[in-house]
Amino acid sequence: MSLRVILITGANGGLGQAIARDFLQESPDNVVWLGVRSRREQADKLARENSGRCFCIALDVTAPESWKSAIEEILKRNNRLDVLVNNAGNHEDSLLANMPPESWDRVLATNLDGVFHGCQAVLPTMIGRRSGRIVNLSSLSALLAPAGQVNYAAAKAGVIALTQSLAKEVARIGITVNAVCPGYVETGALSALAGEERKAAQMRVPMRRFGRPEEVAAAVRFLAAVEASYITGTALKVDGGIL
Repeated sequence: MSLRVILITGANGGLGQAIARDFLQESPDNVVWLGVRSRREQADKLARENSGRCFCIALDVTAPESWKSAIEEILKRNNRLDVLVNNAGNHEDSLLANMPPESWDRVLATNLDGVFHGCQAVLPTMIGRRSGRIVNLSSLSALLAPAGQVNYAAAKAGVIALTQSLAKEVARIGITVNAVCPGYVETGALSALAGEERKAAQMRVPMRRFGRPEEVAAAVRFLAAVEASYITGTALKVDGGIL
């Protein structure tokens, strides 16, 4: 397998870490960039463990200038960018009647605007090479929107629509754009679930268990693979059979 350069946003969290490790294990020729804004400890540790082919880079996904600087640095070091994984996301759950407008703005900015800015930032180099893979992390909430997540569900549904529209725009020039929709996955986001609430959530999953970050990472890696070159505009559920 030849050199591939991969950028993963939100790479300090459990899911971002799993995706990065999967790409690092896929091939010794892969170079992985970890885009992080804060809480860099886990990303820095992974970069140290894979010195020479894994790097941290400062990236605020809500800021176009931050994207521009990050992409310029990656191209300066590697002269290419083959894969973008838009994984950064956040929650601020509450019922709509009580939701501060700032909460809506922040969740949309990270989960939806961040994907827009990222795709726009990487397209020039991918178009120039007539090759590229973009994988956007959406959510099961986009397809089965729960109460109390109007901001998050709307943002993640927007990610699917953005994915499908962009996929049509770039299909003829060798770039694929796909989304992955995880259900319940054992990451920090589920840490608040305990006791009967956790058991009730598991009972909603036909497999009767939560997913592992590695299982979502495998789906992301597949959609970024050469073998997935005829798959674009899809929203792949990784949810244990909920839908």
